[in-house]
Amino acid sequence: MRVSDLSIRNPVFAWMLMFGLMIFGLISFSRMGLSQMPDVDFPVITVSFTLDGAAPEIMESQVVDLVESALMTVEGVQTISSTSKTGSANITVEFDLNRDINLALQDVQAKVSATQRLLPDELDPPTISKTNPEDQPILWIALTTDTGDLQFMMQYARDYLKDRFATVDGVGDIFLGGYTDPVMRVRVRPQDLNRHSISVNDVLDAIKAEHKESPGGFIETDKMQYNVRTMGEAKSVDEFKNIVISRRGGQAVADPTNVVRLYQVADISFGLDEIRRISRFNGKPALGLGIRKQRGTNAVSVARSVKEKINELNPQLPKGLQLAVNFDSTKFIEQSVHELNKHLILAVILTSIVCWVFLGSWSATFNVLLSIPTSLLGAFIGLYFLGYTLNTFTLLGLTLAIGIVVDDAIMVLENIFRYNEKGYGKIESAIVGAREIGFAAMAATAAVIAIFLPVAFMSGIIGKFFMQFGVTISIAVFLSLVESLTITPMRCANFVHHGNRTTRLGKAFEASLHNLTRVYDGWLRSAVNHPWKVIIGSLVFVALSFVSIKFLRKEMSPAQDQGSFLARLIFPVGTSLAYADKQSKKAEELLRARSEVDKVYSAVGGFGGGAGDSNITMMFITLKDRGHRGVDATKGHELTQQEFMEVIRPELAKLEDTRPILMDLSQQGFSSGRGYPIEFALLGSDWDKLGQYEAQLRDEMAKSGLMVDVDSDFKEGMPEIQVKPERMSAAFRGVSVSQIGTTVNALIAGVKAGEYPQGGHRYDIKVKLLDSGDQTKEINSLVVSNTRGNLISMPAVVKQEKTKALQSISRKNRQRAISIFANVKPGVSQQDAMAFVEAKAKEILTEPGYMIEQGGSSKTFKESFQSLIFALVMGLVIAYMVLASQFNSFIDPVAILMALPFSFSGAFFALLVTGQSLNMFSMIGLLLLMGIVKKNSILLIEFTNTVRDRGTPAAKDALLEACPVRLRPILMTSVATIAAAIPSATATGEGSETMRPMAICLIGGVLVSTVLTLFVVPCVYLLLDKFRRRDDVREQTKKAFAHVGNEAME
Repeated sequence: MRVSDLSIRNPVFAWMLMFGLMIFGLISFSRMGLSQMPDVDFPVITVSFTLDGAAPEIMESQVVDLVESALMTVEGVQTISSTSKTGSANITVEFDLNRDINLALQDVQAKVSATQRLLPDELDPPTISKTNPEDQPILWIALTTDTGDLQFMMQYARDYLKDRFATVDGVGDIFLGGYTDPVMRVRVRPQDLNRHSISVNDVLDAIKAEHKESPGGFIETDKMQYNVRTMGEAKSVDEFKNIVISRRGGQAVADPTNVVRLYQVADISFGLDEIRRISRFNGKPALGLGIRKQRGTNAVSVARSVKEKINELNPQLPKGLQLAVNFDSTKFIEQSVHELNKHLILAVILTSIVCWVFLGSWSATFNVLLSIPTSLLGAFIGLYFLGYTLNTFTLLGLTLAIGIVVDDAIMVLENIFRYNEKGYGKIESAIVGAREIGFAAMAATAAVIAIFLPVAFMSGIIGKFFMQFGVTISIAVFLSLVESLTITPMRCANFVHHGNRTTRLGKAFEASLHNLTRVYDGWLRSAVNHPWKVIIGSLVFVALSFVSIKFLRKEMSPAQDQGSFLARLIFPVGTSLAYADKQSKKAEELLRARSEVDKVYSAVGGFGGGAGDSNITMMFITLKDRGHRGVDATKGHELTQQEFMEVIRPELAKLEDTRPILMDLSQQGFSSGRGYPIEFALLGSDWDKLGQYEAQLRDEMAKSGLMVDVDSDFKEGMPEIQVKPERMSAAFRGVSVSQIGTTVNALIAGVKAGEYPQGGHRYDIKVKLLDSGDQTKEINSLVVSNTRGNLISMPAVVKQEKTKALQSISRKNRQRAISIFANVKPGVSQQDAMAFVEAKAKEILTEPGYMIEQGGSSKTFKESFQSLIFALVMGLVIAYMVLASQFNSFIDPVAILMALPFSFSGAFFALLVTGQSLNMFSMIGLLLLMGIVKKNSILLIEFTNTVRDRGTPAAKDALLEACPVRLRPILMTSVATIAAAIPSATATGEGSETMRPMAICLIGGVLVSTVLTLFVVPCVYLLLDKFRRRDDVREQTKKAFAHVGNEAME
């Protein structure tokens, strides 16, 4: 018994199946997380180190080199890159995509731990983390103060606010951006040290010896047990000030009347450590709280709960403190989902109109429309159990699936109606119609699903994103097949009535359809009489359309107006934090004066806050919602985010000593790089030569007119004071180089001398030279202790030299490397810009051993297009194999697949005419097209074969009988698919930039392929008929099965 017969005989079963899919689909939907990007771990692990005051060369030689050597032995490592800056170093390890990233993380942690004993003692514990877009903060909250008390603000955020936000359901972690820990500040005065003949080592030794709490074990009596502790730690600032410095020059002080206390040689206070980053929100001093959500949770719900918590906390905050949302990534997600919902509703309305126009029956239309919630809601069940979230790729898949899931229902319903028009009863029409079309429906569905199988074999991280789209479509299409072969026939047998076109419009459409069928029949006869002319003409058309690819812009992803972007202000190397802050305030004022700008958050000193980033300011700029930005006086209309970025870039560049680099946040998330469309590394062995090549290449890129914001991480000219020991003089005076280094490091960079308890926390004790304005002169006033306990003047054993050094040192696979990155100018193809860079690099890099390697988004772009081409080719192969198996023919699939090149032609022409680019999302549209357009060919070929099996053996006669009959369902499914895609193709709201190219691909491809398929496929079928042994073999097979009583072929 066929499955359609089962549902017609047992209608309650069919209804329960439909309600079950809907109910459990809704439950699954309510439990799924919502995020912008899929939860995909990049095969990348980052190891970060900090060592206050250490020069880039020290970080490279004493930290990075050792750790890299150990990490090179970890299984699955593809590349290792590193950046060493003043006080910090980052090592990025990229693994093979098939490597389990969690196991790789354990291996990296083990290797770093094993290397720890070889690293400097002063090095802070390393931070090791995976890279995943899901781990980025979904919200940045700004805590501002009107009083200017930064210490109170930071401690309040750490001790109170952080815990309050952590209790919000779904919040995973809270990151404090711009936070500085309080310390016990011991700022020594060189003059007083010299006057009392005390060295810095004496101060350090005194703190370590006199500020110490030690366990003493326990004492036990007959009844009690007592713990014993030596309470040597100072409990207040005043007590700490009175610590006695009992040794001078390493020797004990013999005269008790000559005691020196700590306050006599140092200024002592408890307060914030040296601030290396200044944060502001809309002009007020601020601290950032980054909210990360737990994986798999609904980002919008978590953000909404956090914002409710903000409203709850604001009235309770101490005077002068205020909380506000600075950056909200979920706002765009929520708006995008709202847009998708609108498109979903419009798609359903347009599809229902198409069904009613073709069928003339509201009951039939409603029957078709019921396939949409059944298939889409049922798809949520599969997505939920696969652990997927509702994200850009799954939601796009569901939106575009609307036009596809109704196809199967339309095919079945139209065939049932055809028998109803012949005079069959409702039940008889449902049984015969469903049986006859069942094979074609299964073949069409299998063809769609088969297209997405190659996605599983796509290389690169983008393949994992595509996988979620493909799985979403496949589940929805499979359920639409189940629905069309079970629920649709049951409803047709019981409730659907054939429409009687009594209205003038209905009669006119019916007459037009009959006339169109008659015209098609005439044109088809002409085509099959001259098949070679038709095929050659169509191939010429295809060839011309493929030429249009050359004129299409090619890019990774279209820019989206998300209403926020990053601005990176770069000042000359060596710029002080104070001067950078002054210039940043001017930039903030310029931005806030614009009507489009809503919020500005600045981090002077960069997000890292290291000493080497004092010449960098990072700005989060949030624009007002669309429709509220005002009209730009120059452009004469409201600016999009990208237009605003183009307008504001030259304005920021007018500020003195300021070079702005803008970053579109919508371009991030597809790679582990910096997020720029153009990114590559220049590799070689010599820094000087690399620097020359970098300057030439960067200059060519800037002059090309293809790129803007051209920059690199090669920064020369960092002012540096080199303290060089006079070895002979130092040896003569009994001073070691180690003692010189310790003294300079302690007093200039600062050194931790212990921990100070307060309020349940323990804070570092930081010994450092008192800032007296010009510290370059203070070095000469320092003294160092020799081996005999005498104090030696620093100028007697060292000399100073002022020089220029690198701000950072980068390496890739242990080679010297300079990273160069840029944005693509609006309207320029990313591929053209990349090709320009590669061509210029060949011209400039003349010496052997110097090369460029693509990285970040550039590498992902290249890999993605190669993978997509592979997927398209493999899709053809798999589609042929599936169709050959279904039709039991090597010839029929060739005719069916002839529809594909025409769909590509239509898609390319549509993209060119509408000004869209060939990007990741339009390529998804091409993949989807490969599955959709084969349906029409399958309908033609399958019914032609059926006609031939019924007694019309001649191929031409069978085609002339079958094709006009299948014209209505082909037109109906094609128009329904186009109608469902129209809302996305014409969208202008949030997220429309990614939906539009996919929808336009579908519309153009389906439109052209439908027209040409109706003529070219029959011609190809006719020409290939001479190669088949179809009649004899199939007839013999049928007779053999009939002989043994098997009805499998019926």
